[in-house]
Amino acid sequence: MSKHATQRAPAKSTVEAPVLMEPTMERGSGVSLMKYGSVLSLFVVMLAYWFRPPQNAGLDDRLDIVLSSLLRAERKVGINNVARPKVAIGFGGCVDLIVDGVSLLNKIGLSPAYEPLHYDYIENAQQLAQSFAYFFAPGAAAERFMMNDTLFSELVEASRELPGNRWSIGGNAPVMAGRMATEGCDVLLGGSFSPDFTDVLSQHITVAGKVVEEPDIHLILEYPSGANWGDYTSRRANRYIVHSDDHNPYLDSLEDFSEKLKDFNPDLLVVGGLQMMDSFPFHSGERQELLSRLAALLSSSSPQTGVHFEMASFVDEGLMEDLLRLVIPQADSLGMNEQELPNLLSLLKGSNVTVLSDPNPRVATVLDQMRELYRLINQRHREAYGTGGESDTNDSYVKGRPLTRLHVHTLAFQAIIVTRGSQWKNTMSATAKASLTANRHVCGSANIDTSKARLIMDESFSVSRQEGSQRIPLLKKRPVSCWDEEDFEICVAPVLVCTEVYQTAGGGDNISAAGLVLQI
Repeated sequence: MSKHATQRAPAKSTVEAPVLMEPTMERGSGVSLMKYGSVLSLFVVMLAYWFRPPQNAGLDDRLDIVLSSLLRAERKVGINNVARPKVAIGFGGCVDLIVDGVSLLNKIGLSPAYEPLHYDYIENAQQLAQSFAYFFAPGAAAERFMMNDTLFSELVEASRELPGNRWSIGGNAPVMAGRMATEGCDVLLGGSFSPDFTDVLSQHITVAGKVVEEPDIHLILEYPSGANWGDYTSRRANRYIVHSDDHNPYLDSLEDFSEKLKDFNPDLLVVGGLQMMDSFPFHSGERQELLSRLAALLSSSSPQTGVHFEMASFVDEGLMEDLLRLVIPQADSLGMNEQELPNLLSLLKGSNVTVLSDPNPRVATVLDQMRELYRLINQRHREAYGTGGESDTNDSYVKGRPLTRLHVHTLAFQAIIVTRGSQWKNTMSATAKASLTANRHVCGSANIDTSKARLIMDESFSVSRQEGSQRIPLLKKRPVSCWDEEDFEICVAPVLVCTEVYQTAGGGDNISAAGLVLQI
């Protein structure tokens, strides 16, 4: 096992670091409690600090050292701001309306479902209640298309009236673009946005796409760990997303994006947002035609340009099969969470999609799934393309790529597999940066405060579920563990899990983007 030492820095409970928060466009009303009792509050905090139990003091010290070590690992690699990396990202975008999910359902008078059930799409209020309950109790992320425009409009109007609602830029591509621009990249963003939308984007983002008057709205139903809805209690903080898009499923910025891409010459090409096609009522053959055009674009990119595909919550097996045939073979990097990994793996192995998986998987379980996914995708690549990269199928215009990078982000840890000798670099630092970005985004602050964080990753972990597998201890001074296997390297880093959640939506996009920045 290769070791990557991190230099110890002075322990701090709060550390300044770059953070991307989606630009806020409107905010609900609230009452500040900061006007009163500041002296008394300070006194209470000081008493709590000085008289805290020794065990808690030890835990705080451990978190401080882990944080300092992760920051040191992140800073081992810098971004050249003179020659900023160039990243092209598509597709689509929306305006997120973020609310407390339980409060919204209570406001519209939707009672907790007697029986949680899974639906591929939502047609009425009862299905919404059953679907929300299905994912709420285990604390699993989900996103569903709502066929019922009237119900969706009613939900949006009710959300506008909820205290604390927030409007922000949303969608996989814009969120990843914002993170990468903040981290030092110049970005070409493919999407159709309203003028208000583009006005709040970073100056380092160039938009390729049509102007629309009314952007698509995504309704983000957030909930914290331990939230209650009737007899249901959430096991972890997460979100349930509903949308009823008009623009995003059609990839309507694809033509403009393709044209501007010719002169942009990106170092990295990122594709996300394809879950907007999931369960959407396309005409026969329409979806396949759109994905074929996207595949042609990806296959025409330079071999020196990395291609990353960001997974999402897919339940439409037809769409998943189209992605496996047309899009995934064109990507040499994949990003996904603990729900999306077994979902894709299940389909690859010939089974049905896995709608709900363990929201808090063990490290060994995830690593075994990652190895199998890496092996199966590359096996399919060899069978379809041989060694020359040209497809023997009817899609003769398509050039395939082997999978050389796989990033899985979970609540407790980050794990990245990279093929040795590939173009991806700085894996250890990238894993550390992904871990830190998880806390920064979910806590909604550039300050990583260890008093608002905890480690839920085990003190040590097995590298596999196979009997006799090596166990690796979580070392506070070297928290990122990296080692070699077969033709690839694996790195695993713990996450300082935020205990005062500001927002979970967009977490995966921010984490994946931050990890990619250091590897291109």
